[in-house]
Amino acid sequence: MSNLKLIETYKHDLQNYSLEQLRYITAEGVWSIGQMYDHVILVAMEYLDNVETCAASKEEQKLGKTEFGEHLYKIGDFPPIKIKLPDELNTPPSNSDSKEDLTNRLDLVMQRLRQWESRVDTINLNYKIKHEGFGWLNAREWFDLVGMHFRHHLRQKCELEQKFFNHSSANLIN
Repeated sequence: MSNLKLIETYKHDLQNYSLEQLRYITAEGVWSIGQMYDHVILVAMEYLDNVETCAASKEEQKLGKTEFGEHLYKIGDFPPIKIKLPDELNTPPSNSDSKEDLTNRLDLVMQRLRQWESRVDTINLNYKIKHEGFGWLNAREWFDLVGMHFRHHLRQKCELEQKFFNHSSANLIN
């Protein structure tokens, strides 16, 4: 599934949530669906900023990916595991955006993806920006990481939907 189709799926699903579903937090330390959306959007914009930085670079970087980064790009996706960020990078995402806000932000991600889609492969492969976990990535790799990250969070989205459904069903029984 292309990055754009994937984000369209997120946008479509977003319209099916009530504000209560969007903001419902099942337990301390667990994100709401809205927070997960905020997270994937923020990260996508950061990755696309790195595509832009690679494009503007004039200095080649000969260093490559970490072992995990090599594995990630070899399989073309994140492994089906939960990834815990270090505490300093793990600030909870916003839980206050409306469906309209999130939809508009997803549209911005799509607009930026379209802007880079036809140009990303013209950028020197040795113009790179370092990712703390994956090593030195070029513009194409940062661009591809947007889709990998959105796909990775589809599993979390399903879990959060299921938790809300189970919570709502339990409240109906009581």
